[in-house]
Amino acid sequence: MTQGAGHREAGHRGGLDEQAVLLVAGVADLAVSTLGSALTAVRGLLRRSDTAELAAQAEHELLARGRLALDRYAAVPPAHLEVLARHALTRRPADGV
Repeated sequence: MTQGAGHREAGHRGGLDEQAVLLVAGVADLAVSTLGSALTAVRGLLRRSDTAELAAQAEHELLARGRLALDRYAAVPPAHLEVLARHALTRRPADGV
């Protein structure tokens, strides 16, 4: 039996606890790193002369993303027969009926 296998058998519970701690530490490190990068980017943006325009564009994009997210998750899809009826109405003038 190898030393690593014996360690896993003897401390299986400790291994799971250790993995959980390592995962949390890894997520925290990633969050801190990402936050640091975001703050650096924000500082760079604040130094630009077109900050107001960038802020307006960012607001517009966030509103559009929010609208898409709500449409995707909150809206009930139209009924199948309603979709067919709309399709038929759009084709009617093309058919000359």
